[in-house]
Amino acid sequence: MSRQPKKIKGAKTVPITPLCWRTMWVLALFDLPTQSKKQHRAYSVFRKDLLESGFTMMQYSVYQRHCSSLENAQAHIARMGRRLPPEGEVRFITITDKQFEHIRIFWGKQRMPSEKTPDQLTFF
Repeated sequence: MSRQPKKIKGAKTVPITPLCWRTMWVLALFDLPTQSKKQHRAYSVFRKDLLESGFTMMQYSVYQRHCSSLENAQAHIARMGRRLPPEGEVRFITITDKQFEHIRIFWGKQRMPSEKTPDQLTFF
């Protein structure tokens, strides 16, 4: 027997959002110059900051991070945007966990399995 929530007269109905629509992935795509020693150092520092902020490398100059909510994703985007070197460009894309699930990965001519979504509760 399934239990239905009790309806209250005049109460606004709030749809239940599936968890996979609330959790977000942030993709950071960046181009940073590395011609001079100073530029290369700035690139290394930015990449290290991404890794320390919980991003992992998806492919060269594309990093990903799982976030528990859009608000959490926006906080990471704002922090990393402030750390961008003066020369260069970064673009942040947020997608839902459900959308991320549909990414297809090919290695050569072989299809690779999709990455596993991290556990929701992670203690550091």
